Order: sequence, then structure tokens, then C-alpha cells
Amino acid sequence: MVLNVPGLVVMAAFYLLILGTGIWASMRSKKEEKKCTGDGMEITLLAGRNINLLVGIFTLTATWVGGGFILGIAEATYNPTLGAVWALMPVPYVLTFFLGGFFFAKPMRENKYVTMMDPFQQKYGNFLSSALIFPALVADVLWVARTLVSLGGTMSVILDLSYIYSIIISSVVAIIYTLLGGLYSVAYTDVIQLILIFVSLWVCVPFLLTNPNSLDISLTAYNQTFQAPWVGTVELSEAGKWFDDFMLLALGGLAYQAFYQRILSASSYTQAQVTCFASSGFCLVLGIPSVIVGAVAASTDWNSTSYGLPTPYERDQAGSILPIALQYLTPTYISVLGIGAVAAAVMSSMDSALLSSASLFSSNIYKNILRKQASDREMQWVIRISVVVVGLAGTALTFLDSSVLVFWLVGVDMSYTIMFPQLVCVLFFKVSNGYGASVGYMMGIIMRVLSGEPLIGLPPAIKFPGCRLDKEGKLTQYFPFRTAIMVISLASILLFSWLASIIFNKGLLSERWDVFKIKRKQTSAASAADEKRTNSDTDEGSAAKQLLDTTTSC
Repeated sequence: MVLNVPGLVVMAAFYLLILGTGIWASMRSKKEEKKCTGDGMEITLLAGRNINLLVGIFTLTATWVGGGFILGIAEATYNPTLGAVWALMPVPYVLTFFLGGFFFAKPMRENKYVTMMDPFQQKYGNFLSSALIFPALVADVLWVARTLVSLGGTMSVILDLSYIYSIIISSVVAIIYTLLGGLYSVAYTDVIQLILIFVSLWVCVPFLLTNPNSLDISLTAYNQTFQAPWVGTVELSEAGKWFDDFMLLALGGLAYQAFYQRILSASSYTQAQVTCFASSGFCLVLGIPSVIVGAVAASTDWNSTSYGLPTPYERDQAGSILPIALQYLTPTYISVLGIGAVAAAVMSSMDSALLSSASLFSSNIYKNILRKQASDREMQWVIRISVVVVGLAGTALTFLDSSVLVFWLVGVDMSYTIMFPQLVCVLFFKVSNGYGASVGYMMGIIMRVLSGEPLIGLPPAIKFPGCRLDKEGKLTQYFPFRTAIMVISLASILLFSWLASIIFNKGLLSERWDVFKIKRKQTSAASAADEKRTNSDTDEGSAAKQLLDTTTSC
């Protein structure tokens, strides 16, 4: 292959459009900052809590519909050992948004939090919260890495552009426009990116379905042709693993700061709910083209194409099946549109991860712990530096491993098994305290490491029921072990929180051993509740007296 010059020109135009939108949004951000009474940090991180409804829907959808989403669905559908039934992402994401809208948005908005770590700091204190922030920050850095890996692989296939150049250019563009205007730039560029994703992917579909080298996908859905049927099956022995993957995707996303950044930027709770519900529908629609790409690839006689044999799966290139299908099964100008869709998806997710991690560090670590007296101008610089550092860290990781799955798995795993049970307990269970949170945190980390992971070559020390060799000869847990670890971690938080509460409240241990001060906090909380109740009774009495006086005077 030679360098695809027309494709490079189209990509350059795309990047200039995104950068221009980011610059325009940064100007809008400065105008809003002059009108808004809130501080600059809140405007940068949450768009002044007044984001437009349509923009909010677009930016939440674009955050979830990333490069891993588009490439991962196509890969699972094409893979003869998996199939479309394992291309889970769109359906669990619907559950993510509905649960987030119905249950998690309300307590976060009512307390006017800036990040999802605020309730931890208020309840557990700075020391434990700092430890809990670490998995969230690592997950965001890995998010940046996996989005860049997906773009680098795609551009190298279609444009024949160096993998390194593809990653560096994309990283620099995303960092620049995120620096310029914070959430405003991210949100408004997401609008452009989501439109590009939608149009580009659906334009490719007719050309893929009518290419002469592939059979009708309705015939290959349930029949053995060039490979196993692309619909796939879930055997009874694999049901536990399928369920585990489903729950991982559905609940793991609820422990990402990027989700709450969109929820908290809405002007009202109702708007936040509408944003979640509408985004779930968009995710379903945007997942369909990737399924079709994988189905067409599974229905293709690759020997009749210029790609030839062995097939992409036999060459261990199933992860790049979307760009390969576009390159060899569609005209050149259509394949360039496809790479535009992938680039848009990658950029829309990367900027979200950059701002998410910058929010956690600047607000929860720098402002609340290191420099409580930091000025607004100082915080703006901290946010910018955080964006650059996370961007560089994520970019550096892409040169250590080129697997999208590895970065995706580790990042989502940490959110699901460690952060999700912690977030549920701190928001919905008053009994939870620092002791239970510490035990649950350690329990989640230790059990997850000991359970092993074949993708990174980590053998399991704990073998759950059904642990056996998979089709590729790797020792794999077919029991829903990640869900089990999550439940065990959640139960540990509640159990040890309850035990610690009894021990200190009953005086079984001296209060000087109470490092998390739970007895003092419970006493303060009870006093505050009593004061609130007294004030309420006083207000009601005053209102009744005023009504009586009015009636008497009449």
C-alpha cells in the first residue's frame, strides 16, 4: 500500500472542523463565565450547570459511543468463537442510563456535588477518599489509551499512516480543544462528532451489504458458510460468563466520573433524566452499523478479495475487522468516511476521559486536600495541567500494548468490582463508614487479582466453579466471578461498617481508637437532623399562628 493522500486530506479537514468547534466553544465558555455568578472551576468542569438539553444528550451519547464501542461490536460479531450475542455493549448501556437516571442522578444533584468522589470525601474524609480516587483516575487513563489504540490501528489500515503518527496527532488535537474550553468545548465538539459517527457509519452500510464478495447476511446468520454463523450462541456452560460481561458493562459505567459530569451539568433533575433516556436510544441505533460490518465480514469469501487468505481471524486481526472490511469491501471514498466515524468516536471519548480525570484531581485532591485556599485562576491552571498529564500518560501507554481489549478490560473491571459497590454504599446506605469502605476496597482488589485474567497472562489463584480452558487454550473463569467479587465487596462494606458502628457506639473500644471518627460524625448528623426537625416545627408553628391571626383580623 501507499499513503492514502485523499484520505489524509479528509482527515485533516475533520480535525480542523473539530478544533474550530472547540475554539468557538471556548469563547462561549468565557462569555458564560462573565455572566455566571458561580466560580470558574464549576463553569469549566460542569458548564455552569446549565448545559443545553440537546447538547447534553449528544455529549453523553458520544462519551459512551467511542472507538471501543464501534470496533468492539464489529469484532465480537465477526469472531467465529463469539458472534453478535456477545456484542453486548448497546443493550447494557440502556440499563446504565436508565439506572443512572432513576437512582443515581437524584442524590448527586440534590447535594450539588462537583464530582462523584465528593460524597466519599464528605463521609469518609480525605485520606480514604484519596485511595478510592486512585482506581477512578487509572480507569480514565486507560480509557484514553484504549481509544487512541483503536484509532491508531484503524488509520494504519485504511490510510497506511504510521501507527505512532496517528496516535500523536489525535492526542494533541483532543488535548488542545479540551484545554481551551473545558466541558463547553468537549460538549459542543461531541455534537459534531456524533453527527459524523451517525452519518459516516450508516453511509457505509449499503456499500457493505451490496459488495460482490459477500453472501446475504440473512443466510449466514444461522448457517455455516465461510465460518460459523455470525449470530453466535451462548451455551449453558458459557451463560455465567455472558451474564458477567453484561453486568460489567451495565453497572461498571455507573462508576465513571464522565457520566456524572454530564448529569451534574444539566440545569435540572428532569433534564438529567431526559438526557439519560434519550442517550440510551441513540446507543442502540449507533450499535447497528457495527453489527452489520461484523456480519458482512463473517459472510465474506476473503479469498476473492485483494486481502486474500488466511482470513483476518486466522491472522489474529479480528480486532481490526471494521477498518479491514471498509478497506477491502467498499470503494475508497467510502472507507475514508468510515475512518472519519472511528476518529470521531475516539475523539469524543478521549476528551471526556481527559476532563473526567482532570475534574477528580483538581477538585478532590488539589482543591480539597493540597491547596484549600487556591484561587480560581490557580484552579484553572491545575485543570489544564491535569488534562495534559493524563493525555500524555494515556498516549504513552499505547506504545506498551496495542490491544484495545486489554485497556478496556482493566479499566472497566476496576470501575465495576471496586468503585461501583463503594458508590452504592456511600449514596444509599447510611450505615456505611470508613472501616467498611476500607475492608471492601481491599477485598475487591485482592479477590480480583487472585481471580486471574487470561488477556494479560495472569493465572487464577482462586478458581471459581466452571474454571477451565477456553477455545484458545487459556484458563478462563466461566462463573460470573466479577459480579461475585462486586457483591462480596458490597456486602463487606455494609457488614464491617455495621460491626464498627456497634463496637464504637457501645463503647467496646475506646473512642481514641476511632480513626475515622464515626461516633462523632453520627452524633453530629443526629444533632443536625434534630435541629432541622426543630426548625421545621417552628416554621410550621409560625405559619399556623400567622394564618390564625389573619383569620381573626378578618
